[in-house]
Amino acid sequence: MTIPVVSRRSFQLGAAALALSILATGCGAPGGSGDNGQVTLRFAWWGNEYLNGQTDKVIAAFEASHPNIKVKAEPGEWSSYWDKLATKTAANDAPDVIQMDQKYIAEYGGRGALMDLSRQDGIDTSKLDKEALASGQYSGAQYGLSTGQNAYVIMANTKVFEAAGIPVPDDKTWTWKEFMDTAAKLSAASDGKTYGAAYGSNEADLIIWLRQHGENLYSADGKLGFEAGTAASFWERLKEQRDSKASPPANVATEDGGASLEQSLFGTNRVGMAWWWTNQLGSLEATTGSNIKMLRAPSVDGAAASNGMYYKPTMFWSASSRSKHPKEAAEFINYLTNSPEAGAILMTDRGVPTNSDIVSGITSSLKPADTTVVGFLKDIAPDIKDAPPVPPVGAGSVQNVIKRYTDEVLYDRQTPQAAAEAFKKEVQGMLDSARK
Repeated sequence: MTIPVVSRRSFQLGAAALALSILATGCGAPGGSGDNGQVTLRFAWWGNEYLNGQTDKVIAAFEASHPNIKVKAEPGEWSSYWDKLATKTAANDAPDVIQMDQKYIAEYGGRGALMDLSRQDGIDTSKLDKEALASGQYSGAQYGLSTGQNAYVIMANTKVFEAAGIPVPDDKTWTWKEFMDTAAKLSAASDGKTYGAAYGSNEADLIIWLRQHGENLYSADGKLGFEAGTAASFWERLKEQRDSKASPPANVATEDGGASLEQSLFGTNRVGMAWWWTNQLGSLEATTGSNIKMLRAPSVDGAAASNGMYYKPTMFWSASSRSKHPKEAAEFINYLTNSPEAGAILMTDRGVPTNSDIVSGITSSLKPADTTVVGFLKDIAPDIKDAPPVPPVGAGSVQNVIKRYTDEVLYDRQTPQAAAEAFKKEVQGMLDSARK
């Protein structure tokens, strides 16, 4: 199964940075422990109706095999999850077990809000992918265990390609020029209401572009790892997509960015190519009614080995550093990560598991789209190098800044070079402020 995508609306970290900056020292978050020795853990995650039901099932299975531990569910929605978590954390009321995103591993862990899982007994990491394990580390501490792997890819709607009479490109050899030319042809072949490609202005888009040019958004020591000129070339390409009509006009793209999947251009078969994460394949096919083909990122030279792609943790299991029940929290995280029973319930909805034994155990039960994803992630492995460094403290809302400067360029309010220089200065200021 794949997580149904409800909305693509961007969010602001809001009060998170402020709230985390005033974290009070103290004992653990409130949590019950009855006279009979039973412990209650609070467990927070973001999701939708399907994911919530699935998570309730894994909680029930855990409680059945651990009668001394009760888990209180605290589901939420992505749009409000981080503000609520920050507020609770600042009030010393954080959940014991927390579903965490990589953008906030350093933000929370670096400020002392997350437990170092490597110091907890009862968590077995021996069968976990080493790169995935490293993705949850910051400053030598293990602040999260990956729930599963993803890759950022171009999803090609074959229905749009077939209607235009244009073949899907060979993603092992295509260049950015071929991507642009194909998208422009798709737009030209339509009635003016279908576009060749969405822009791709998320943090992952910029990261892939920078990696193709030998740079990174951040360095391993938590600094900026790119030149303004390279970032400018990223926005120059997006502007070229607009000017060549390979992508929608700026106002159409803005409106589309706030639409649900069901109402979006891609979801209604009006865009031929768009960037999505691999675990979203099933939802995209169900919504569009089309066969969606996953494509590797285009590259500058047409070599798949230099396309800058990487494996990204879909999300993490983390624990509050102030939990009154660290042993039980670690026990629950270990169950979610390593139990075949949990694996059979969670499947690949939070990414392809990084425990190879779990993958082997669920393969025969996967739906076709998920089988395709598992195979695709395996196929691209020879060209995957290292993962980007973990975003440093202060970088939690950089994605919103990227989107804002993309709008500045597409609406011709700033040149790509001016936007790149302003972006770099603003992000540097965010990181500097977080260190004070």
